[in-house]
Amino acid sequence: MPVQRTIQLRLAVSRSAIAVIESTPLPGSNLNRDEVPTPVQSATAHDFETTNALNVTDLLNRRLRGVHLNEIQGNPVQPDLNYRGYTASPLLGTPQGVSIYMDGVRLNQPFGDVVSWDLIPRIAIAEMVFMPGSNPLFGLNTLGGALSIHTKSGRTQPGTALQLSGGSFGRKLADLEHGGSAVNGLHWYLAGNLFFEDGWRESSPSNVRQLFTKIGRQGEKTAINLTMSYANNALNGNGLGEQRDLARRYNSIYTKPDINTNRSPFLNLTASHAASSRLNFSGNVYYRKISNTAFNGDSNEASLDQAVYQPSASDIRALTAAGYSGFPLSGANAANTPFPFWRCIAQVLQKDEPAEKCNGLINRAGTGQHNYGSSAQLSYFADRHQLTAGAAFDRANVDFQQMSQLGYLNPDRSVTGVNAFGDGVTGGFVDGAPYDTRVDVGGRIRTASVYATDQMKIGSAWNVTLAGRYNHTRIDNRDRIVTAAGPGSLTGLHAFGRFNPAAGLTYSPKKTWNLYLSYSEGSRAPTSIELGCADPNEPCKLPNAMAGDPPLHPVVTRSSDAGARGILEANWNWSAGWFRADNRNDILFVAAPQSGYGYFKNFGRTQRQGAEFDLNFRAGRVAAGTGYTFLNATYQSPETVNGESNSEGINHIVAGNRIPLAPQQMLKAYADFDVTSKLVVNAGA
Repeated sequence: MPVQRTIQLRLAVSRSAIAVIESTPLPGSNLNRDEVPTPVQSATAHDFETTNALNVTDLLNRRLRGVHLNEIQGNPVQPDLNYRGYTASPLLGTPQGVSIYMDGVRLNQPFGDVVSWDLIPRIAIAEMVFMPGSNPLFGLNTLGGALSIHTKSGRTQPGTALQLSGGSFGRKLADLEHGGSAVNGLHWYLAGNLFFEDGWRESSPSNVRQLFTKIGRQGEKTAINLTMSYANNALNGNGLGEQRDLARRYNSIYTKPDINTNRSPFLNLTASHAASSRLNFSGNVYYRKISNTAFNGDSNEASLDQAVYQPSASDIRALTAAGYSGFPLSGANAANTPFPFWRCIAQVLQKDEPAEKCNGLINRAGTGQHNYGSSAQLSYFADRHQLTAGAAFDRANVDFQQMSQLGYLNPDRSVTGVNAFGDGVTGGFVDGAPYDTRVDVGGRIRTASVYATDQMKIGSAWNVTLAGRYNHTRIDNRDRIVTAAGPGSLTGLHAFGRFNPAAGLTYSPKKTWNLYLSYSEGSRAPTSIELGCADPNEPCKLPNAMAGDPPLHPVVTRSSDAGARGILEANWNWSAGWFRADNRNDILFVAAPQSGYGYFKNFGRTQRQGAEFDLNFRAGRVAAGTGYTFLNATYQSPETVNGESNSEGINHIVAGNRIPLAPQQMLKAYADFDVTSKLVVNAGA
């Protein structure tokens, strides 16, 4: 486990403990923390300042128990965030199980439910609340938890602040923010963030550029805010490395480049109105556009079992006729020609089998998403009831295109492209079938939801919470290459609907501690990419292709939490609890018999259960804390799936097998010391 030490000089410190929790994505349903029947965790802008965390995921990993990161992409701003065995990832095709909201807007993208962490403006975050469990009030994809982010305003963040920092591997950061307000209730906030680094691995530079503004007016009973943000980022993540290369040089890469660009403007208009001391309305309207491009150099697995070194007689004739020279006439092999390319060029000239003789690929992909929607909520406060009801509508238009270009690997691990593509013609054949990796699909995704929750006080010590949400999702895919009647067409219309309930109980015999118990259900509809790659007879090479779409069933999670929490004296906070989540119809990506290919399928049952403990304190200028999580994430159904890395060619899953990449034990600790009002020393592990 890495040990983190930070010494930071800051202009100002904001200490705001979160004692009131918004139990829905929109504001208005305020609950005291000890009335929420789950072990809620939170972080504030002050935590960003004391830890000097790079982004949202970095802070959550440092301070929240049960959270850990996997940098599958090899980039610090593109990690997989994991909590209790569930994931929020920027990687297309990863099963998503954590929902992310910012100011009431769901940030999980329509195409694949992915989360682009680099689009979230770190400098503008005021507070974050992590709600564990399958809380139905946060809608689809809330299987393991929901993260609700609230941004700053000129009322909460007045003044101007500038922070400059740097680090190893060419890392440079700059943050600027300015906020203010007027006596008439008008307020404004502007923030910008720049991040540049060369990366600790070869050829891995990245840059993040974020801009955030908020203009609003706070009246006696009415508040209106308009949020505008923009991000323009280029991220290099050269992925996994080959074991022998890593042993020789740990910062080596396997192939390059692996560049992802994200551009996204975002608008969100929110409003709230207190009609009386008992009745409150809130709502929002939003629009965002997300443009993503990917340019990836890869090895061509179809060439691994082919003779790619020595040009054949027909290859030599084609090269000679085209005016090439310097190619080997005989004797080329893996030992003396580790990076062959002459057969690749010759096969392109002959229009024969370049897809099998070229050892490199350049994959290009582009995704465009127009996402818009609105939500409205009413909260009524009675003497012993707090009733909240709302509705939401989200719609997205999605376009996805992809193409592969053949090429050959160079000694520096880059790929030189040749005039042959995965278009079904110029690439020739692979195992007798035309080499065709094209994808051109458009889609419309629509989700309508209604929800309600009631929090009731019984006596002086009991609180009962009942909640439920109905979601209906409609996915309409249109294949622009293969007609609806054609084999492997992506065209299809799918609809999923489900009501998810929740119930919870808290008991507070004393002000210093309480007990909590909850049960909840959540669901996730299959995404466009999962529906488009669910046929074992038409497998995909993610994210390189999609195929025909047999129906998949939605994932359903039933989760429970139980535990105790409280304070010791004035400065100590503690919590201890047990959790369990049972999934039905998990969607897994499994290997197909063809090397490098696979498809999505429903898996019977999986389970995540365990225990958590947390202890923290603040005394004067010192703050410290520790958290421990035990997690047992297992498959609960037998299954046999293809496994190309297994010598038998298959993997046998039996009930009780552990789910990969879900650590069984996690221990975290941190300590902060305020040397002065502007200097803090922090350590964490």
